[in-house]
Amino acid sequence: MPSPTHGPQHRLVDVPGGGRIHLVEQGEGPLVLLVHGFPESWYSWRHQLPVLAEAGFRAVAVDVRGYGRSSKPEGVAAYRMLAHVADNVGVVRALGLGSGGETATIIGHDWGSAIAANSALLRPDVFTAVALLSVPYAPRNGFRPTDAFARIGGDEEFYVSYFQKPGRAEAEIEPDVRGWLAGFYAGLSADTMRPPSAAGGSLHFIAPGGRMSDRFEAGGALPSWLTVAELDVYAAEFERTGLTGALNRYRNVDRDWEDLAAWDSAPIRQPSLFIGGELDPSTTWLSDAIKAYPETLPGLVSSHILEGCGHWVQQERPDEVNRLLLEWLRGLR
Repeated sequence: MPSPTHGPQHRLVDVPGGGRIHLVEQGEGPLVLLVHGFPESWYSWRHQLPVLAEAGFRAVAVDVRGYGRSSKPEGVAAYRMLAHVADNVGVVRALGLGSGGETATIIGHDWGSAIAANSALLRPDVFTAVALLSVPYAPRNGFRPTDAFARIGGDEEFYVSYFQKPGRAEAEIEPDVRGWLAGFYAGLSADTMRPPSAAGGSLHFIAPGGRMSDRFEAGGALPSWLTVAELDVYAAEFERTGLTGALNRYRNVDRDWEDLAAWDSAPIRQPSLFIGGELDPSTTWLSDAIKAYPETLPGLVSSHILEGCGHWVQQERPDEVNRLLLEWLRGLR
């Protein structure tokens, strides 16, 4: 096991179904599994890995299937939520090595928040606590997701609907991956996002015949949390892998809804934590989900909305997020 005094260590582990998950780990102690969102990688946890390790935890950040060095199976259905949950269980089992320590606390951001929540919901025997960043927990309900998304936006198309057709978003993104990522990251960052009242519209909505990148600020600056070198790390991975594996997560929302029918309206009962950004549409649009936490997250320890913060909370506010995570994790002990 890597020592907290050494840098992050990379490895590949086998998971059920013949796939492999690339992970980066640091430290010794109780296992904390970190799950990234779209369009990111294990690298989005670069500020958390050494801090958690120094505090006495075994911090493990994965590349979600379809990203980075992890397996990229063919077919949209290979990226259903059940597959991601199985990957996370497989990682914990592989790291436990039959020692009996085959449980973990799981922390997720963006799509990783949804994956973490469902991992805790479906496998409470493995995931004994869960922290959700940016995207609140909203249990499955009676509305088919694509039907609901189709009603959002009026004459414009909601971004999740825009991502549904294989190849469509890829045709926009992949000719200039680095430029697209820069625009997307900036558009959801507190210091570079366009105010709701500004002309040009939200990047979450696509005009008829248009592209998401039409809503990016032309020649805009990088957000303060992202250096040129850090953008290069993200861009290099997606230039190598393409975006299909990442986008396939969006293309399974109806399949997930069908798969999770038995968990309709189900609460997550393990100890939990939520951290969101005040300026993040994920927290403002889903404010009702946050208000419902007494019923949906009965084990909630604390919930925090970071003032003046955007979507990329653990990168925009690493010190604050690290403090909140450590307070929560130490309380679990």
